[in-house]
Order: sequence, then structure tokens, then C-alpha cells
Amino acid sequence: MKTSEYIEDKINKLPKGYVFTYMDFMNEVTRREAIIKHLNRMAASGKINKLSKGKYFKPQETVFGTLLPDQHQIVKDLLEENGKLVGYITGYSVYNSLGLTTQVSSTIQIGKREIRPSFKRGRFRISFIKQKNTINKENIPLLRLLGFCRINY
Repeated sequence: MKTSEYIEDKINKLPKGYVFTYMDFMNEVTRREAIIKHLNRMAASGKINKLSKGKYFKPQETVFGTLLPDQHQIVKDLLEENGKLVGYITGYSVYNSLGLTTQVSSTIQIGKREIRPSFKRGRFRISFIKQKNTINKENIPLLRLLGFCRINY
């Protein structure tokens, strides 16, 4: 199977809105440049969309236009390291989804032990909040609630 056929076949099997990089294809294809070139060609033709440098997603078309991937997909590489949870999404975007605010934010805030400077990914600004508490699956709802209380009181 040719490199381009393999990449297109694998992308066709991905769910709409899934964010991927060239690294997702490195198991079968060893030529990094060939993968990147083909992904850029697919983005130029409209088969996939480019989120930011090196990040692509399979678009979902609606009557209102192309939907962006959900926020977890956009920042999933920042939330885990080596399969271990190291961060969580917090801030107005989560509070809106919980019905705690009506504000819609273009900033995705991530609570992590180690923070780094803010940056843009697609139309979103990614910012970090230092979290000194233990981050695990059970604590995340409580940490989000504490963050909401800190912002509003």
C-alpha cells in the first residue's frame, strides 16, 4: 500500500473532529517528510483541516459551516504525558458547559503543576493555571468547582 493510500485510509476511519499529527502515522510509514507533505496536500484540498502547525482534524460539516473539534481534542496533548493525567480543562469554557455561566470564551484554561506561557492554537488561546493539588480523575470536578469559586467570590 502506498503512503498516501495508507494515510487516507486511516483518516477515513477516524471520527469527525478528531485531532491528529503526523506522529499518528509513524507506526506504518517511516518517512516523516512524506507524511507531512501528504497531510498538507489533503488540507489544501479540503479533505482535512489544519488546526495549527502540525495539528490537523477531520472536519464535520453542518448547515452553519465547519465545526471545530471539541476543546478536549484541541488540547489533549497537553493533558496527558506518557499515559498519565497531568492537567485538566478549567475556566469559563467548562463553567459554560456546566451551566454556571453564559460567557463563551475563546480561551482554554488548563490547570497543571508546571505552567508555561500562553499560546494560540487555531482560534483558541491556551493559557495555564498553576495547580498545586493532586490532579487525578476523581479530583478534577472538585478542582474545577474550587476554581469557579475563586473566580466569582
